[in-house]
Amino acid sequence: MDIPPFVSARWLADHYDDVVVCDVRMRPDARQAEVEFEQGHLPGARFVDLNADLAAPPGAVVGRHPLHDPVIFAALMGVLGIESTTPVVAYDNANGALAARMVWMLRATGTPAGVLDGGSDAWRGPIDTGPVHVEPVDRPVMDWPMELLADADAVRSAIAEGVPVVDSRAAERFRGEVEPLDKVAGHIPGAVNLPFAQHLDGGLLTDTEATRDRLVEVGIDGSGEPIFYCGSGVTACVNVLAAELVGLGRPRLYVGSWSGWSTTDGAELA
Repeated sequence: MDIPPFVSARWLADHYDDVVVCDVRMRPDARQAEVEFEQGHLPGARFVDLNADLAAPPGAVVGRHPLHDPVIFAALMGVLGIESTTPVVAYDNANGALAARMVWMLRATGTPAGVLDGGSDAWRGPIDTGPVHVEPVDRPVMDWPMELLADADAVRSAIAEGVPVVDSRAAERFRGEVEPLDKVAGHIPGAVNLPFAQHLDGGLLTDTEATRDRLVEVGIDGSGEPIFYCGSGVTACVNVLAAELVGLGRPRLYVGSWSGWSTTDGAELA
């Protein structure tokens, strides 16, 4: 099954029996998120802990949400019952901002996957409660495709060559006026700003033309190898998937993002 990067609630209802649904809701306390999941979730959905299932331990340079080793990621997805060809739709409690990370990771490793546009609030179908039993599967190990990734050196090269490097955080974080998560405020010198949340206001699929216009405005035109980053390589996935959705290619993701860049010795800050 071919799945677009974002799907509507109607699309999901029509294809529910053909996909695995994953719940990537997040709270400051991971256990609280799981409790809320058991109080109400889409039928048969598998609970996914973003910090544990979709990211390796944080650290300087690698950032707050580095990618898992491919062997570990394959094992974790296997526990969730997701084979390499299993179609997946992921949702969250943040209009898709968190589920986009899982969908990007799956699509990057060849698994068809899409974000439920609008998150859990968009779903008007039945809701289940309690835990969900999942039969584990053996998922083959797939390396992260280097052509879809960027590191700090690639970011520097892109800026020097005039290739767009796009900061996906809110404008006030980009400008350095506030920084709620990382120790240093600011942005990568030479980067431009396109807050991911602009696409999710009312649902990305509501106006894909406006989404395309926003991307084109910051230099994303389907050519070259542009790079997106955010705070820790999570919400930038919204912008990356949005570009793919509207036919502007598959930009690279700087997974370390600001949390990695700002903890790298000698990194330039703006």
